[in-house]
Amino acid sequence: MKFVLLFGPQAVGKMTIGHALEKVTDLKLFHNHMTLEMLSPLFGFSKEMWRLSDLFRLEIFESVAKSELEGLIFTYVWAFDQQEDWNFVDKVCRIFETQGADIYFVELAAALEERLERNKTPHRLEHKPTKRNLEKSEEDLVSSMDRYRLNSFEGEIMRETYLRIDNTHLEPSQVAQRIKDTFKL
Repeated sequence: MKFVLLFGPQAVGKMTIGHALEKVTDLKLFHNHMTLEMLSPLFGFSKEMWRLSDLFRLEIFESVAKSELEGLIFTYVWAFDQQEDWNFVDKVCRIFETQGADIYFVELAAALEERLERNKTPHRLEHKPTKRNLEKSEEDLVSSMDRYRLNSFEGEIMRETYLRIDNTHLEPSQVAQRIKDTFKL
């Protein structure tokens, strides 16, 4: 079992790269909006939506970790200045580690201008209906940079199996191949 945590700020390309990585490995993609898009029509982006999303995600992680699947790719916007995000990542990793899984961290970074362009791509909007209000989505993307720290400091991630990629000028298939090769997935 392998667990790849693919993280970075909004519109950095996590889901798109996750789809590309899914194509070149036997891993399955569980992108963060799969639970959000299911719950937001009922609860909006409320505390209840986040509570339920975390519950669903943890149950899915438990099931996958105990399954015969080759592994899972999960995308996540990690606010490094929020302890609850560190706690969530630790909890998820423990679920997989207790089942003997190998854990891989992949952090993506890209220039703001590129992320604003990616925010409008048909692939993103197809899979993330809550991002289709482009004005609001762009506003959230920019304002989150003032509220949270969405990329790690150098040396902050202490895992041996950690890779940081600036994918501003890279195609998703190039990034996926680099992840696959680096970790021998």
